Amino acid sequence: MFSLYNYQITHFIQGAPDIHHLPYDSGIEIAFAGCSNAGKSSALNTLTNQKKLAKISKTPGHTHLINLFEVKPGIRLVDLPGYGYAKMPKKMKLKWQHALEEYLKKRESLKGIVILMDIRHPMKNFDQQIVQWTVNVNIPAMVLLTKADKITPSARKVQLNQVREMVQEFIGDVQVEIFSSLKKQGVDKLRQKLDNWFSDIPITGGTLPRKYRY
Repeated sequence: MFSLYNYQITHFIQGAPDIHHLPYDSGIEIAFAGCSNAGKSSALNTLTNQKKLAKISKTPGHTHLINLFEVKPGIRLVDLPGYGYAKMPKKMKLKWQHALEEYLKKRESLKGIVILMDIRHPMKNFDQQIVQWTVNVNIPAMVLLTKADKITPSARKVQLNQVREMVQEFIGDVQVEIFSSLKKQGVDKLRQKLDNWFSDIPITGGTLPRKYRY
């Protein structure tokens, strides 16, 4: 499928521990969020057709920075710290959660969020909290049910329908799709959604104000 943007030339810019250490807040950013080990790094690598753009670790909770990747000037993808890893020290867990929440609330260039959930265990408490945050700050979201190759086609369909029903309760702009980095399933839909988000809002003339805060 034709894409408006060449995601294969995406490159790493910077990692930051919190919003205060990020560069310029202009242009358009699309963030990737998800529970630790949900497949964020794999999805970014599959999207960009690069094996090592986002580092993949066998240890959950490895990503502890807000990592920025540039698709082209003014167009960025953001890999947010994974959340929900039970063995993470409480102090560090709270620090990461605060950084994540602050980014979602205050980053003006944020125009869309891709929320990744393991299709076998979707919509955990913090997943639902992230979805609610996106609705509260009026940011559109795309939920990707990752690791779809791990279950049967019939089970995938059941999970997809159940999650779609659940997100309707949030009354927001939330699209739900199946995704598999291994089988490249759902990659075209992800690229199409990113194309739409990056193209809907002009990146010149400053940033648009966030409509809602809480």
